[in-house]
Amino acid sequence: MLKEAAIIGLCYLIGSIPFSYLITRLLTKQDIRKKGSGNVGATNALRTSGVRVGMVALAGDLLKGAAAAGLGLYCGGELLAALCAFIAVFGHCCPVFLGFRGGKGVATAAGAILVLMPGVFLILMLSLVGIAYVTGYVSLGSVTAACLFPLLVIMFDKSWTYIIMSFCIAALVIYRHRANIKRLKQGSEPKINDPV
Repeated sequence: MLKEAAIIGLCYLIGSIPFSYLITRLLTKQDIRKKGSGNVGATNALRTSGVRVGMVALAGDLLKGAAAAGLGLYCGGELLAALCAFIAVFGHCCPVFLGFRGGKGVATAAGAILVLMPGVFLILMLSLVGIAYVTGYVSLGSVTAACLFPLLVIMFDKSWTYIIMSFCIAALVIYRHRANIKRLKQGSEPKINDPV
């Protein structure tokens, strides 16, 4: 039990690594929290600092989720993997290194899903990218993918452990997008190519 608790704590710290903040600082000498939406995530890094910064930040966030899920799976199986995946996403959203003010968890969740459920990952990414491409709203694609996540886990006949995890991650991601959802309803949400 102590080992599992230590692994979960480690995965929270992994999730807390603020790649978008660090990469933007390293490559542009600027604080992403003071640019664009102020969100510490790959989308804001892409919109405010360009494709190179955005893609490196995205890779880092994906890697966090993949590492946490893989560590949990290797050390304890499905239950620990599910807990580690969720806690890494939570760590991204509430990072200890940035005063618990982080991103929205989409890329970190995607990394975990890739490791645990590759088929589900593929459908979610096609949905997210397709909606973002057609509408210009990454947030709309992200929220749609979050809503689809538990449904796909059920359709793919995954275990109750993964079903519960999927609902928890989806709820967290949607909650973190509440301001985006409000702006989408008002028609004031910025598109990916809008000037910052």
